[in-house]
Amino acid sequence: MNSFKIGHRIIGAEAPPFIIAEMSGNHNQSLEVALQIVEAAARAGAHALKLQTYTADTMTLDLSEGEFFIKDPNSLWAGTSLYDLYEKAHTPWEWHAPIFARAKALGMLAFSTPFDETAVDFLESLDVPAYKIASFENTDLPLIRRVAATGKPLIISTGMASIAELDETVRAAREAGCRDLVLLKCTSTYPATAANSNVRTIPHLRELFECQVGLSDHSMGVGVSVAAVALGATVVEKHFTLDREAGGVDASFSLEPAELEALVIETERAWQAMGQVHYGVTEAERKSLVYRRSLYVTKDMAPGEVFSPQNVRAIRPGLGLAPKHAERLMGRCARQAIKRGTPLAWSLVE
Repeated sequence: MNSFKIGHRIIGAEAPPFIIAEMSGNHNQSLEVALQIVEAAARAGAHALKLQTYTADTMTLDLSEGEFFIKDPNSLWAGTSLYDLYEKAHTPWEWHAPIFARAKALGMLAFSTPFDETAVDFLESLDVPAYKIASFENTDLPLIRRVAATGKPLIISTGMASIAELDETVRAAREAGCRDLVLLKCTSTYPATAANSNVRTIPHLRELFECQVGLSDHSMGVGVSVAAVALGATVVEKHFTLDREAGGVDASFSLEPAELEALVIETERAWQAMGQVHYGVTEAERKSLVYRRSLYVTKDMAPGEVFSPQNVRAIRPGLGLAPKHAERLMGRCARQAIKRGTPLAWSLVE
């Protein structure tokens, strides 16, 4: 589970989680909107901007019947053909270079999800720093081998895949040359719910496949992603849009700019909070020791007077003897006169 870099960013437990803003088709076929999405993602603090590289023709056939038409009334895309959906959602290939250039100028990494070998060849011509494989392609072993052969870091969403299928996928990637691998726990419903996110899978994935792990999160809000980081996720991917109300093929389950900023902040806080196993006083807590309870004299005492619950109490601050010594102290005598408000010490006891 060695750490590695994508561009200048460390992917591993010693670095804050790597936050990927997925544009998908939320540009609504406007390059101007696409560039605005890049700029908003950068302002929100995302570390990378991701596209999807395909055309309708590389994804499916131009048919509007049978299995090529989405009839499921619960689908976000009900009533459209697969071809028309991908035609609407795809990012024109000629836009990739200006989008990547804008991201780079703003300090963000940029890469993409290829859906066939022609897309890999095209993305190689743009010298992308990494690749992502989508859940629906995680059993496409020829595609995975082609991407792995580039030698670049590979991020694979695990949605719907069984352990046996993931084993085939990971073996294929590694045998083809992949050395830097991330598996993203993913629930392939749109949107996903917290209840079907099952982020406890994340440490199990890490143990099974000995690689970096993360989350491709289709749920609303940032809570699931924060939980994933607490369980060891080093990468988080979220769909991103300027405004859900403006529409777009993935807009309904995408984060808006303020939410993406919250994701970056809260996942880093979750990472910081993990720390390490620790008991006792930290250096930051040392000044707070004074606010523990300790034994104090609560009434003026004369020399030889007996300590009792009437003149000794455990109160704040913590400069006196620990409260555990109270029973041992009771019935013994004061060595000298003691003023009310004096912290008890053994030197004051006969």
